[in-house]
Amino acid sequence: MGWAGVALVGLAAFALAAFALRLPREGWAVFGAILLFGMAGYAWQGSPTQAASPKPQTLGARESGDEMVEARRAFFDPVRPKPDYLMLSDGYARRGRFDEAAKALRGGLNRNPRHLEGWLALAMSLVGHSDGNVTPASSYAYSQARQIDPANPAADLFLGFSYAQSGQIRAARAVWGGLLERAPQDAPWRDDLAARVERLDQMIANAPMLQ
Repeated sequence: MGWAGVALVGLAAFALAAFALRLPREGWAVFGAILLFGMAGYAWQGSPTQAASPKPQTLGARESGDEMVEARRAFFDPVRPKPDYLMLSDGYARRGRFDEAAKALRGGLNRNPRHLEGWLALAMSLVGHSDGNVTPASSYAYSQARQIDPANPAADLFLGFSYAQSGQIRAARAVWGGLLERAPQDAPWRDDLAARVERLDQMIANAPMLQ
């Protein structure tokens, strides 16, 4: 399915909800935003111009891998040397080879189990490998990162994003809402997080059928 097909599916879903299921007019804008949110997540993780099987390496996968690595690194000191296994994993992730990225990290974390960035990278690689879905393995990796440094918001920020992009809006709201309650008043990321939580609240209020 190409990008035109993705757009047609989105329009069909909107028409079904608005006319066949009689979604109230006041909920149209929010439902449309939800569809755009999901399509943006698919653009970040998916490659709609490629065949479903087998899964070749694509430009889209490389782009999503680059974004994933750079987003994670923004939460850590860029000057501090990174272990070889993390550098190897990032190289795989940048090429969309998330399974190999995860394997490299598992080996390194066996030797260095208190490496916060390593656990976070593992969680994000596992989500990438599962096409944007949160699995028990990725949830465990996020929880390990959180336990190592509860003051670092990265684990819950990215876990919430992973839930949201896979359509689990209520799960994303629970994670981000809990993080917002714990966030220091002067945290530089607090205002952005509060805005995200407010948008999710609006989605849930206007579309109670959301997961």
